[in-house]
Amino acid sequence: MSLIRALSKDLEARSDDSLRSLFDARPDLISPAVPDFAALAARASGRVSVQRALERLNRPQMQVLETLHLCTNTDTKHSASAAGLRHLISGSTLAAVERILASLQDLALVHRAEPPHGTPAGKQRYYLPVGSLKDVVGIYPAGLGRSYTELVRLQPAFAQRAVQLVSELHRRGVAIHGATTPMEAALALQHWTSSPEALQDILSTAPERTTALLAKFRNWAMGAVPQAQRKASITTEGSDVGPVDWLLARGLLVPLDAAHVELPHSVGLSLRGGAIINDFALSPPVPELGRTSAALRRNAALGAIAETLRLVGEMLHAVKEQPLATLRSGGVGVREMRRLADVLRIDQLRVGLLLELCGLAGLIRLDVDSSSWIQPPELEWLVLPRQEQWLWLVNAWLASERVPSMVGQPISGTPGAAAGHRAASGSTVIALSAEAQRPDAPVVRKRILEILNELTQEAAAPDGTAPVLDAAAVLQRAEWAQPRMARRFSSLIRGVLAEAEILGLLGSGALSQLGSAIAADDPDAALAILGEHLPAELNHVLLQADLTAVAPGYLAPALTEKLLLMADAEGQGPATIYRFSPGSIRRALDAGHNAQALLEFLREHSATAVPQPLQYLVEDTAARHGRLRVGAAGSFIQSEDEGALLDLLQGPKTEGLGLVRIAPTVLISSAAPRETAQVLRSLGLSPSLDESEQPVLRLRRVPAPHSPSRPVYTAPRTAPEAEEVQAQLDVLRHRPAAVVSHHPGQADIGSEAATQLGLEALQRAIRLKQRISMNVVDGMGNANLEIVVPLSVSGGRVRVFDPAKDTERVLSIHRIIDIEAAEELRQ
Repeated sequence: MSLIRALSKDLEARSDDSLRSLFDARPDLISPAVPDFAALAARASGRVSVQRALERLNRPQMQVLETLHLCTNTDTKHSASAAGLRHLISGSTLAAVERILASLQDLALVHRAEPPHGTPAGKQRYYLPVGSLKDVVGIYPAGLGRSYTELVRLQPAFAQRAVQLVSELHRRGVAIHGATTPMEAALALQHWTSSPEALQDILSTAPERTTALLAKFRNWAMGAVPQAQRKASITTEGSDVGPVDWLLARGLLVPLDAAHVELPHSVGLSLRGGAIINDFALSPPVPELGRTSAALRRNAALGAIAETLRLVGEMLHAVKEQPLATLRSGGVGVREMRRLADVLRIDQLRVGLLLELCGLAGLIRLDVDSSSWIQPPELEWLVLPRQEQWLWLVNAWLASERVPSMVGQPISGTPGAAAGHRAASGSTVIALSAEAQRPDAPVVRKRILEILNELTQEAAAPDGTAPVLDAAAVLQRAEWAQPRMARRFSSLIRGVLAEAEILGLLGSGALSQLGSAIAADDPDAALAILGEHLPAELNHVLLQADLTAVAPGYLAPALTEKLLLMADAEGQGPATIYRFSPGSIRRALDAGHNAQALLEFLREHSATAVPQPLQYLVEDTAARHGRLRVGAAGSFIQSEDEGALLDLLQGPKTEGLGLVRIAPTVLISSAAPRETAQVLRSLGLSPSLDESEQPVLRLRRVPAPHSPSRPVYTAPRTAPEAEEVQAQLDVLRHRPAAVVSHHPGQADIGSEAATQLGLEALQRAIRLKQRISMNVVDGMGNANLEIVVPLSVSGGRVRVFDPAKDTERVLSIHRIIDIEAAEELRQ
């Protein structure tokens, strides 16, 4: 019976509660909805779905699943039981293995099967994994290499060498069977190394460092070795031979290419004492953690939040005053970063991190017309309470696929790619560039926060101290909880922790109360905590006679924005000093304010009287302001006929030109010269167009959108809605059951199941070198029955050998409407 059909029967026999649990754990199985159990089994067996499911398994589950994979054969339907697996998993118990197999069955990764042929039926339960598991776990399940027979079949160079190698060993008196073909040689080597005792006897005459070298292959079968394909001979035993040459000469290491070798399966298994798994543990490792006080953790987190909000506000003001120019290849270059660092009085690395944070939160955006980063108009963030400003940033950070901490890190990839970009940035990731994009970042961030929360709760102490969590402790737990995602965690863990620290989710190295609330998906609790502990914002400053204003604490966002308009910030920290100067006052006057409004604002928000020097500065600067006016003009109209110019100025047909009279004989227009001349000619006039100067071009800009709505973090979908699950159950239960036919291409099976069944039949025939009978539709729509031997499947095509014509062909899979084994057809 097909594996997909067997899984379909297993799913159909489940209760509704069991199916609900399956859909909660693997929500992709019902998105979109499936019509029947055959389609559900086909989707559950799909490679992508199985890969997603394996990413959620912990280490014990993966170890049992990989052991089951190594002990079974999906082609011959050779199954295995918990009792059989227990002997191959050192440190396990029968109850633990049975419990894990049951959990894997609940996830539709394994299903019940018949006992192997010749095994008496008993109380033991036998299992088979889904058919696509082999493709997902890779060629080294449990870190063990491939068998000698498979290496001989796939490595032609080793196949040629194997017979000679066995003959040399046999002549030297080694207890190994002779061989005349590569496959016989592979079987002889496999038998020679089939037990820990036999391998120990072989290694008794090995060079000193051989055992240490083999220990490096204990957890992974492939390794890098210089000149791996060198011809080492067993006859050099008496000389000073190295461990690599010694192992290659005896076939204990098999060269894959010029730089890599592989430890065969039987050798690796014997090194592990005959067990596939020898580090089995049901409980995660407990790291040794330091401690910090609750007060220190809280103060550090609140200080980081206050500083981040202050710097983001100042950065937005700086970008509003002068947009950030981008490099031709994208991103913000070193010159702009240095300018921002001088304005904010911080280092460039932190500037890059804050720029990324503003970009992913929508506080700045790329203007396509000017190719520069600007602040959207009417930005809501600036006027929000500080706790809501913080939540905006945190939500955007959790949901973003960008990784701010990658700024300043070396660019990974092919040398020479984006050469201009890398030369300008010193081969490092620059802010707001494409290199800081990681599609898996939201999932990794969320999982890291959950692990931090788990470790914090496990290490809770009655004295109120909190555990200090470093990257090593989090990575150790992540490797146990989700070993298939360990590489993703290792590449992002340190950056995520650094980003969490500046957002106050960590304080003094420990998960803060805010971090715990965010990890538990409770933003309201986080807002309440922050509103209770964050110092209240101030709405006043202290004006001094030296033309400065001192902020005695964190100012309200609106007050900060107005102060930055009329004064320049100096120093760092919450007690910022704002210095007034003629230039800063002119900046406020240019923005549309007058002297009276500025002085009224200062009197309203100052805890002291306005000093006389500051009042004189504002009034004197305002008195000199505006004597010269600068405006924009696209073209001018000059004529000695003042009456004609007056008619144009008052005429209704020239309203679109935006005419303004600046002299009795001169008008200026906001339109370009050619446009102005065209309008004048339509009025019957004959203007001359002055081409001596470059015309002023006015580009039409798309109106800037309103500031983006506050980003709301949507966690990666872990469970479908209850209504969606119930609707799916209704379809599966109340629809007439599909008649599962022997032919996977017949119409009574849904198209999704038929496709998977057909691919499963093709892949099985390829592995077994089995002939198949298939109906193939030609270009005229006619179906032809052909008996062929499939060789490979890739990219929607299948390569087949036609025995009748003694030729190879490539067929499109979508033209195949029916497949079955030719041997079964003859029966």
